[in-house]
Amino acid sequence: MSSQEDSAERILYLIKSRGPASAKELSSWLGMTTMGARQHIARLEQERLLYSREEKQPRGRPLAKWYLSEKAQARFPDSHANLTVDLIASTREVFGEEGLDKLIEVRNRKQLQSYLAILTPIKDAFQRLEKLAELRSAEGYMAKAKEVSDYYLLIENHCPICVAARQCQGLCRTELENFQHCFEGVATVERTDHIIEGARRCCYRVVPLS
Repeated sequence: MSSQEDSAERILYLIKSRGPASAKELSSWLGMTTMGARQHIARLEQERLLYSREEKQPRGRPLAKWYLSEKAQARFPDSHANLTVDLIASTREVFGEEGLDKLIEVRNRKQLQSYLAILTPIKDAFQRLEKLAELRSAEGYMAKAKEVSDYYLLIENHCPICVAARQCQGLCRTELENFQHCFEGVATVERTDHIIEGARRCCYRVVPLS
């Protein structure tokens, strides 16, 4: 991969993980001049990977922010999306909604067991959240833990099961339930942003009990 291609890929990753950004912000993150960043942006726009929106500022002219297009979003892995959707449809057809619910329940139980085995020994709420973010990132969620005043955030910038979750929202429901079980007696967990509902990312608010 050439240095030009590498910088372009980094721009896509930065916007995916940090959200829409201006050319100046991208140049700062990449450690290059604004002109250099604009050249990469122009190429990505030409390839229909980026598009811009002007956002009003408290003072001065509106600022152009760059967003990932659907074509760019598709470059990030969605775990065997077509196969998963086909399996969900086939399960519904053969076993009905009840059978699909049982399948999700089994997946949920196994996922929870694997999380608890690793997280339960960690008593500190934020350290536990950091470890959960590490586990989720390994699964493709581009997750990070963030400390905000008297609560924490689990931020997932990508959903590798998004296509499947749109077909079967029980997958999302059970994930939230798993997180709540992982912090039972330690913190409360609620979802504040949801990709399925149109948000840029999924975000969970984690409030320590003490």
